[in-house]
Amino acid sequence: MTTTPADPAVTAAAERLGLARRTGVPCDPVRDLLPPGDLDAAYAVQSLLTERRLAEGRRITGWKVGLTSLAVQRQLGVDTPDFGALFDDTAVPDGAELPWDAVLQPKAEAEVALVLEHDLRHERHTVADVIRATAFALPAVEVVGSRIRDWDITAVDTVADNASSGAYVLGTRPVLLRELDLRTAGMVLERRGEPVSTGAGVACLGNPLHAAVWLADTLVRLGRPLRAGDTVLTGALGPMTAVAPGDVLEARIDGLGSVRAAFGAAGTEGEAR
Repeated sequence: MTTTPADPAVTAAAERLGLARRTGVPCDPVRDLLPPGDLDAAYAVQSLLTERRLAEGRRITGWKVGLTSLAVQRQLGVDTPDFGALFDDTAVPDGAELPWDAVLQPKAEAEVALVLEHDLRHERHTVADVIRATAFALPAVEVVGSRIRDWDITAVDTVADNASSGAYVLGTRPVLLRELDLRTAGMVLERRGEPVSTGAGVACLGNPLHAAVWLADTLVRLGRPLRAGDTVLTGALGPMTAVAPGDVLEARIDGLGSVRAAFGAAGTEGEAR
């Protein structure tokens, strides 16, 4: 079945998710509104919500890759990653406090971020293309969130919900790719000095660069190629971790250094994401 942003089912799903974002009240899943397992319909919902964010004055700062873990893909019944847009108002400075209510049902994961110096417009890209196009890499913490109540999601739900994107924090020490081996780079995410998630680059589709290649190819097919200046969050290096009000999480990635995500106390309010 072919669906477009003008399809009534797509519009209904977008309205449900948009209301949850505006009110801060999680909603029911949207899979009941869309054809079963139809990721094209889910991306149509995502596209409609993205266009609405742009109309509000937001700016796309890059893209995130999700479902890069084979175990999570199996859990959600898919065999491919997914993607979502990053916006200027979801970028949080390293160590700055993110108001607790800014992201619904937040969880955190550590990732490698690539910042591009050149466009990626080929129909099919290679790892070498991505390396040549990348200005530098940074450590990142992605704060994932779900507008859907209790994280009751399938692949259709998370894709429609902008790949469960919430906010993101980038480190501030850029590192050239020639100085890194991203496949073997180890990661630890700590809360008050206690590890809450560990992993390595190999957990992200075998190498974070593979995730970037997949994203570059996918966005070209959709007519929205990666551009110079885009930030690419390549996917989790280890399991997501739950967060609580007042938490400060620090991620350290071998060769990339560290980055901190700080969460406000309960009741602190921010612009809905």
